[in-house]
Amino acid sequence: MRLCIAAVGRLKPGPEQTLITKFARRLDATGRPLALGPMDLHELDERKVKDSKAQSARLIERIAPGSVAVALDERGKTLGSPDLAKLIERTRDAGSDEMLFLIGGADGHTKALRERADHLVSFGPMVWPHMLARVMIAEQLYRAVSILAGSPYHRA
Repeated sequence: MRLCIAAVGRLKPGPEQTLITKFARRLDATGRPLALGPMDLHELDERKVKDSKAQSARLIERIAPGSVAVALDERGKTLGSPDLAKLIERTRDAGSDEMLFLIGGADGHTKALRERADHLVSFGPMVWPHMLARVMIAEQLYRAVSILAGSPYHRA
């Protein structure tokens, strides 16, 4: 099952992009024997879709049949890393082709996107910059796959 991050905005080359690439490579190597991966990043150019309604509509368009959509939203449920691993495992075992993690623009997701998403997940009550949210979910996806693989990366 593919793991994908779909986000509003484009990352410029820099430390955030380097970290996402690093976690994607690690996830691909660890997840392959578990039928998880690759991890992809799809970015929407916010200069072309400026308001949250248009941004959410474009993210909804990205949800393919057979995909499970997880909107990262401050209204969502906070999950521990083992809980995220179990969610990914259940989604894979249910036969989904893709698990899609959605990151909105500066104004967040619309009600329509939140209702379309299969899950709402929060990094907690704090709001994070989109570039850091991408790194955080990339790391958490790698961590979840590591947990499922029995790797010592997660030490809880």
